[in-house]
Amino acid sequence: MGNAMKASTPETASARDEKWQIKIRGLHKSFGPQHVLRGVDLDIERGHTNIIIGGSGQGKSVLMKHLMGLLKPDSGHIYVDGEDIVPLGEVQMGRVQRKFGMVFQYAALFDSMTVMENIAFPLVERYRLPEAEIESRVWELLRKLDLGHIPGVDKKFPSQMSGGQRKRIGLARALIDRPEILLYDEPTTGLDPISTKNVDDMIRQTADEFGVTSVVISHDMASTFRIGDRVSMLYEGVIAASGTPDEVRTNRHPVLREFLETSGVVRPGEGMTP
Repeated sequence: MGNAMKASTPETASARDEKWQIKIRGLHKSFGPQHVLRGVDLDIERGHTNIIIGGSGQGKSVLMKHLMGLLKPDSGHIYVDGEDIVPLGEVQMGRVQRKFGMVFQYAALFDSMTVMENIAFPLVERYRLPEAEIESRVWELLRKLDLGHIPGVDKKFPSQMSGGQRKRIGLARALIDRPEILLYDEPTTGLDPISTKNVDDMIRQTADEFGVTSVVISHDMASTFRIGDRVSMLYEGVIAASGTPDEVRTNRHPVLREFLETSGVVRPGEGMTP
């Protein structure tokens, strides 16, 4: 587990795999002279919480944008349920993008819209559904995400909600179109320890209740070990190590060890065998 995973051939990677919902093979991306992704090989486990860690500037957000089809790689493959999405055109990619929901770092809610309008926005933009059906689906999520008990919550504006509540509203908006895969971009950035734990609980509960595949970009190692089923480290444009939290804790990769020890989640030498 200590080394970057070996790339599979496109032929083997393209077969639908019930365990791995997303398979990335040999992904490269440059911006001018800056070579950000240098051959990323990564498997995302279906129905589990997959966390991608790494320092600032290592390409985590760039990798996530590729998953959503917002960026095209210079070379490589991204298989979603066995389908290579790299060569897809805009219309075809739109079909794949509906499998994804995105939870942004600071919720990214529309200040001028009510809670109801924010959550309903994807449905209003994509479909012609009866207003009653839209409202019913919004209220279903508000109740499931522990927001339905707030008096008049549907008519409130984001500025009237707490930071944790805005996170849940952002999650509700991501879930409203019933995605199979949820992407989280640094969900605990800027939060105090109690709020961080609440967001962690929200991610875990969402994965359990909705059965979605979760991909979390994070540098928060305490959260990573609290909620992650699988952890992968992006370093210098490749996946340097990947495995379960227990496997990552005992991995000997020097940069990973430094990352873990500096973050305080493991003590120097902890878990290492002679």
